[in-house]
Amino acid sequence: MTAKPALRPQRPHFSSGPCAKRPGWSAQQLNTESLGRSHRSKLGKARLERAIAETRRILGVPADYRIGIVPASDTGAVEMCLWSMLGPRPVDVLVWESFGQEWATDIVKQLKLPDARVTKAAYGALPDLAQVNPAHDIVFTWNGTTSGVRVPNGDWIADAREGLTICDATSAAFAQDLPWPKLDVVTFSWQKALGGEGAHGVLILSPRAVARLEGYKPAWPIPKIFRMTKDGKLIEGIFKGETINTPSMLCVEDYLDALAWADGVGGLKALMARADENLHVIDRWMKASGWCDYLAAHPATRSNTSVCLKIVDPWFTAKDADGQAAAAKKVADLLEKEGVAFDIGAYRDAPPGLRIWAGATVENSDMKALMPWLDWAWSQVKAA
Repeated sequence: MTAKPALRPQRPHFSSGPCAKRPGWSAQQLNTESLGRSHRSKLGKARLERAIAETRRILGVPADYRIGIVPASDTGAVEMCLWSMLGPRPVDVLVWESFGQEWATDIVKQLKLPDARVTKAAYGALPDLAQVNPAHDIVFTWNGTTSGVRVPNGDWIADAREGLTICDATSAAFAQDLPWPKLDVVTFSWQKALGGEGAHGVLILSPRAVARLEGYKPAWPIPKIFRMTKDGKLIEGIFKGETINTPSMLCVEDYLDALAWADGVGGLKALMARADENLHVIDRWMKASGWCDYLAAHPATRSNTSVCLKIVDPWFTAKDADGQAAAAKKVADLLEKEGVAFDIGAYRDAPPGLRIWAGATVENSDMKALMPWLDWAWSQVKAA
């Protein structure tokens, strides 16, 4: 069996959400002046406006795109758009992991859109992007958090498209290059690539998306928590810090702290490089491991944040589905018991395996320290 490694990750936080806090994080370092104040006070609104402005600056969001902080994490942001914007055109829904499937279910079974076309691929692959019709609205995840598969670029999205592109970018924002002119709606939650706290989503709308909101009224009722227009006009306050419901100012201050850290390490390019460097560590380890491989079949589509791994050892693949799930769980449980990696089991709907968050808030030294522990844990489970 493999000997137990001597070096341990200093921070064993490799969960894919909520993700690792930024290096050096401490609750004592947060600005607390806004706590206990109304989010509608001059101070509270100013902090929310700052969060929006810093998001725009660091992500490079165009000046004519609106940015709002909305309820219910990335899920809430996506749902707002599906219920408020879809209907006037046919919809192409791309599915290659569990969250894309959730959006497809909402569109087909809840909204019951008759012209919805769902194009699926198995875990580890992408659907045929060439099948997308530029006259249709498009709903897709940029980075499949539960499959570790991302679109390689935005070249497949037509510049002269007629429909809207609605992109769930929750594990891509702050780690991957998002081509803003190709995207009309972008959503994410700051609990992912910047390690923020849960329950808040960020919604980014292009002028084309705003035009859809102002020019189209769905046939179904829109709950208050989803409403972005009043009397046919965009509620501009949502995108100036006047949130639909009461946000946690503690979470907002935590996000501002993460944004300041991101700016301090070099901004978006540096964040992307940090995630890429973590993925390179996994690359080098995998070439020598022999028992593990990426779930994503093609290098160009492999995520640099939610890295999903499948076990390819014949001892494992000879087991039935329940046996494989049990063995993979034992690996994750053993690493957690040792205090070297928390929450790295595969997502519940994904094939049995491991999922390691490699985003920018994870230190490269911790990723390097983790790799030998994977070999050790596998040898323990296989020998048991």
